[in-house]
Amino acid sequence: MKIGFDNQKYLDMQSRHIRDRIALFGDKLYLEFGGKLFDDYHASRVLPGFKPDSKLQMLMQLKDDAEIVVVINADDIEKNKVRGDLGITYDLDVLRLIDVFRSRGLYVGSVVLTRFADQSAAVKFEEKLTENGIRVYHHYSIPNYPSDIDLIVSEDGYGKNDYVETTRRLVVITAPGPGSGKMAVCLSQLYHENKRGIKAGYAKFETFPIWNLPLKHPVNVAYEAATADLNDVNMIDPFHLEAYGETTVNYNRDIEIFPVLNTMFETILGKSPYKSPTDMGVNMAGNCIIDDEATCAAANQEIIRRYYTALCNQTKGNGSPDETYKIGLLMKQNKLTAADRAVIAPALRREEETGAPAAAIELEDGTIITGKTSDLLGACSAMLLNAMKHLGNIPKSVDLIDAAVIEPIQKLKVDRFGSLNPRLHTDEILIALSISAVTNPTARLAMEQLPKLRNTEAHATVILSETDTRTLKKLGILLTTEPKYETKKLYRG
Repeated sequence: MKIGFDNQKYLDMQSRHIRDRIALFGDKLYLEFGGKLFDDYHASRVLPGFKPDSKLQMLMQLKDDAEIVVVINADDIEKNKVRGDLGITYDLDVLRLIDVFRSRGLYVGSVVLTRFADQSAAVKFEEKLTENGIRVYHHYSIPNYPSDIDLIVSEDGYGKNDYVETTRRLVVITAPGPGSGKMAVCLSQLYHENKRGIKAGYAKFETFPIWNLPLKHPVNVAYEAATADLNDVNMIDPFHLEAYGETTVNYNRDIEIFPVLNTMFETILGKSPYKSPTDMGVNMAGNCIIDDEATCAAANQEIIRRYYTALCNQTKGNGSPDETYKIGLLMKQNKLTAADRAVIAPALRREEETGAPAAAIELEDGTIITGKTSDLLGACSAMLLNAMKHLGNIPKSVDLIDAAVIEPIQKLKVDRFGSLNPRLHTDEILIALSISAVTNPTARLAMEQLPKLRNTEAHATVILSETDTRTLKKLGILLTTEPKYETKKLYRG
């Protein structure tokens, strides 16, 4: 993967910019963190060189000044809302986030339950947090939010919320997912701090869209593709253009809510510190792109991947035709087709030649390696072995794993575990290979090639099992699949 983003420059510039914003307000800054504070794989894909934990690393440069408040919507706890990327509920993700922050030496001050109404699951979750020494605060629903500003900014609005006690100058407000109420918590705290005579300010840290890139830049278009299910639309910030004569990019929800926010700032603070939604942001990512061509290429691949993901979700029955249609329009807007993804055509050709599912992977040097379905291996398992052979200069004719090793595993799967598919999944073939590597130097050489597969592109001609999908993701392989199943079976457990 060609590097297009200077990660170290970003860490230095971003932390310095946040310090400057703290100083602008005086005593305290409430910083709303949009998106993922760590494991931000979308950013690392569209900004090649950006590390998935860059925002967390940046925050660690400020850790002596910072404390973290995690926000979760009590209704989401009650509904067992699940993070799609991790497959865990929002309340479990709060625990995960706290553990990760603490393991990095960051101070987690408390958890805020928003829209709290004594929901039974939320009460049990609060008890669990309290038993573990974590402070919990309640924020409540306010009628006619956010339009009735007189009510909101009063003792019957924000005044009813618990005051979240904080001890440090930088208070980072984060959450397990959208709709948690991060901004409302920030504004409620401004109200309470102002009553106490404490000078506090608000800023927003949202990586995308990148405000100082063009509206139709592939990185910003990739963000629209990633949020197609939320109906987010990138727009020119009209408030910024009017105030400064400068064209910047923001997204529709922040632009639509800004007049309301501005009035709230004026009501709470006496004067609004901002003239536009762009003013509220502190993101410096756009200043750290060092190779625009590499960044555009990476973002275009992300748009195509998002399109294929939407198609597959529709086939699985958990996607929306509107989402697929919108990303399809973004593809056309950027003049992108399947031909722009180099692994698709070779995979489809291999399937046509063999009459069975196939897969292809593009290595760092541009070499395309394919894999076919056989009696022993699934297409992706074969693809991985073939790629490792190529990278290790191992002849194609060499068997990395003896059939005598594979067959007992197949027998165990079918006879003991009741599997209808005797072929080895990607995780099973890698385990078999790792065992062979103990006594087989060639297998060991192949295993040593695995790190070289990170950030490579791959395509399969059928929707893969969850096991294969998860394994390829862990290897860092950027996968797409055709929106079809290998068989017409109704149950796919």
